Amino acid sequence: MEPFTLTQWVVVLLVFFLGIFLGGFVFASTKWKRRYREESRLRAEEVKLREEEVRRREVLEAERKHFEARDIAARAHDDRPLPPR
Repeated sequence: MEPFTLTQWVVVLLVFFLGIFLGGFVFASTKWKRRYREESRLRAEEVKLREEEVRRREVLEAERKHFEARDIAARAHDDRPLPPR
């Protein structure tokens, strides 16, 4: 059996790297698309959760101000101490 020449080794290496390159595109395309879509979905959910958290904080702050104003008005109306909550 004759040994490979340098040209044959170069062809073998090029075919090997071409196989790795094409295999990466063919087999990984769906995996990366799925991961990208999942990451995009998670990012959108995170934005929604942050918006919901801000909205809840605003509601709680408005309620707190309302109850403080009610307590102040009650104290001004009569001087009895308010019962503890």
